[in-house]
Amino acid sequence: MAARFEVTKKYAAAYAAAPKKGKSQILDQVVEVTGWNRDHARQQLVARLRQPPGRASATVAVIDRRRTKPRKYSYDALIVLQRVWAASGGSCGQYLAPAMTDWLDALETEGALIQGEDRYSAAVRSELEQMSAATIDRYLAPARAKDPIRGKTTTRPGTMLRNSISIRKAGDEVEAEPGFFEVDTVAHCGPTLKGEFARTVNFTDIHTGWVFTRAIRNNAAVHVLAAFDTFIEHVPFAVTGIDCDNGSEFINHDLVGWAGQRDVFFTRSRPYKKNDQATIESKNNHLVRRYGFYHRYDTKLELELLNQLWTLVCDRLNFFTPTKKPIGWSTDTVGRRKRLYDKPSSPYQRLLAAGVLNPTQQAELAARKANLRPADMAHRINLIQQELTRLAAGKTRRLQDQISWKAPDPAGLKTRAA
Repeated sequence: MAARFEVTKKYAAAYAAAPKKGKSQILDQVVEVTGWNRDHARQQLVARLRQPPGRASATVAVIDRRRTKPRKYSYDALIVLQRVWAASGGSCGQYLAPAMTDWLDALETEGALIQGEDRYSAAVRSELEQMSAATIDRYLAPARAKDPIRGKTTTRPGTMLRNSISIRKAGDEVEAEPGFFEVDTVAHCGPTLKGEFARTVNFTDIHTGWVFTRAIRNNAAVHVLAAFDTFIEHVPFAVTGIDCDNGSEFINHDLVGWAGQRDVFFTRSRPYKKNDQATIESKNNHLVRRYGFYHRYDTKLELELLNQLWTLVCDRLNFFTPTKKPIGWSTDTVGRRKRLYDKPSSPYQRLLAAGVLNPTQQAELAARKANLRPADMAHRINLIQQELTRLAAGKTRRLQDQISWKAPDPAGLKTRAA
């Protein structure tokens, strides 16, 4: 590294003064000596001239223009961006950038962002609306973290009626209009499946990404059917089909009869083929696990808190959070297949674009969205999560300790003869 620095130091002044042909010859020499490509060699020679005096021992990394390049956007914009990101529930740049105007409008309407206060202004808003997805991710990098914890599966085969229910595979044609939902349950069991614990029934529309989530006491048919009834009542458009896995909570006469009475098409995925339900499997992670964590919930209070949480989370995801949908394939210059996606849009926007709502329904949804307060929703979500953690984290940890404890190995111990 020091030798390369000396090379740039030797040739920098000559490179700046040389004509075009001379620059090319100097680049040839620098590339041969250092092993750099021509673009990087050119950058280092130019950066060497901008190096402040008195840094004779500096390395190439110090004079790399990428390390000294000033930020394009102001510190005020960074602070406000963090507030918008928190209100969005931690959306990544790919989804936050296209929805930035929508988020800013909602936060201004709520009064959470007021021009002239807390670093927010028209200039800051303009900066935020100009930010690319990559820039947003880069500016928010220190605040992002991932949870490596994993959950447990509670899916058990439901042999009854299974062979009489149609199979829907991952490669089947995508639904052309809203109304067909994938459904799954997520167990809030903590580290063990023993005993009774709450579960969340998760519904996701394939076409729009509209979600509905409901926590239930256990997997008993009466609770599952109640969740389905609530789901039908709250979804703002007609439900035409349901696709589930092979768990016994779904593959039974009660639920099949429920679907038949409402003319809802009922299908199932293939056993042990998670890609058949890729949409709902994704929602299980970044909806239920992300917001509900991996604690064990087994009390009435915890169940009530979960349902309060899901109402807020679903409103935020349905009305404000964009998603991408695959629309085809392309081939790059070396022949590799590349997935193509549409422009990120929220489920609400996709539902309006689908044209399945009448003017009255559209007006009701627009009024519902206008009454939502994103900053207040984020605050309430955080409070509920804190309360759930206070109630459940300790007992979940104790259960984990009980499972992990092992009796001492008596091998090698000496005992006194009688």
